[in-house]
Amino acid sequence: MKRVRTIIMGAAGRDFHNFNVYFRDNERYEVVCFTHGQLPLNVKRIYPPVLAGRLYPDGIPIYPESMLPKLIKKYDVDLVVFSYSDVSHSYVMEKASIAMANGASFMMLGPKDTLLESEKPVIAICAVRTGSGKSPTTRKVSSIIKEVGLRVAVIRHPMPYGDLSKQVVMELKELEDLDRYKCTVEEREDFTHLLKSGFTVLAGVDYERVLKRAEEIADIIIWDGGNNDFPFVRPDLLFVVADPFRAGHEVSYYPGMVNFLMADVIVVNKVNSAPQAGVEEVIYNARKYNPKAIIIKAESVISCDCDVDLRGKTVVVVEDGPTMTHGGMPYGAGYLFAKSRGARIVDPKRFAVGEYKKIYEEYSHLGPVIPAVGYSDEQVKMLEEMLSLIDCDAVVSGTPIELSNIVKVNKPIYNVRYDVKVAEGPTFKEIIGEFLRRRGFI
Repeated sequence: MKRVRTIIMGAAGRDFHNFNVYFRDNERYEVVCFTHGQLPLNVKRIYPPVLAGRLYPDGIPIYPESMLPKLIKKYDVDLVVFSYSDVSHSYVMEKASIAMANGASFMMLGPKDTLLESEKPVIAICAVRTGSGKSPTTRKVSSIIKEVGLRVAVIRHPMPYGDLSKQVVMELKELEDLDRYKCTVEEREDFTHLLKSGFTVLAGVDYERVLKRAEEIADIIIWDGGNNDFPFVRPDLLFVVADPFRAGHEVSYYPGMVNFLMADVIVVNKVNSAPQAGVEEVIYNARKYNPKAIIIKAESVISCDCDVDLRGKTVVVVEDGPTMTHGGMPYGAGYLFAKSRGARIVDPKRFAVGEYKKIYEEYSHLGPVIPAVGYSDEQVKMLEEMLSLIDCDAVVSGTPIELSNIVKVNKPIYNVRYDVKVAEGPTFKEIIGEFLRRRGFI
């Protein structure tokens, strides 16, 4: 039987997982290539033979997504599989239309075909958009479990941007492991805060092997989602964080709405700073679309790693990259902290160099902040150059990374972060406690 010639559209994460669990040993399909749209591809990449399996002894090429129409024609493609996250429903249908207009069918894989089954209990933290507050929620849930004496392993959604053959399974226990695995800025943003809190983090490319390792070292597994993707491992308890600053996105973004509909607990975050109308809209949609879900109203509380007075000081703000770019937020914790402390905030746009000029053009919603973009050494150098060019008293960093470990600047760096605090509804401790009792742990 003729194999279905397939292109997987992705961004170095969900696409690789979908291939591994559904297509890798499936003789019905022939995956001719991947495309990547959200990541810069300065060099030709390939999904290596060690991961691609017996049907692909030469590996699978990866091309820029902009080439999709030409690739459909070149490879006589039958099927395009959409496999990345944090995009609007209309964006997905735009890509579907491009695929179909060029003669291919269009498909998305759901949980039934992609969820791995674990031998250990799994708690997942996902979101409706990137930047909703998954990280502080994951930290909170993991800490509660650790406090009762149980071993916790956090499996992080993949971001393998380096040598894929060396990132099959990544197990990080110390901050030094970030350098050992040559983690990018984006990986550091999601790993650092967990490592500093004493948790083992696992990630990589082959999540069947990642999950197996997590089961060996933990009593409870935490799935820490990326962007607004749904989990790779079937959760026994699913927290989904919603952002009232982007009210309505919980029912208009893919696959965030999938999470919203599947959630056991919906955390309406940032209620201490978001417009009340936004909070009410998210709660209305939660009750309409997922009436069985528990609803928590939570505050995002900003803190700094030191007691600093910024009154009269001039600062430049660096924020979490994905949240600012495709997440659509104009600013984050760094900006809010600097403003609350009376600082004068420099607009860094006129100091943009290299790719940062394109970033500010493409993401015109950005406020007076620098998104910490660092998929490559070149981008990190550009970030360092911008920070050096700006005449100011200090850098306020709202990204979870240790910025001083990757850039060298002649001004102090103050690190700020969000923590989550329940304002209304059952507490995380109550929900986790009930879960652990049902499982016989306490």
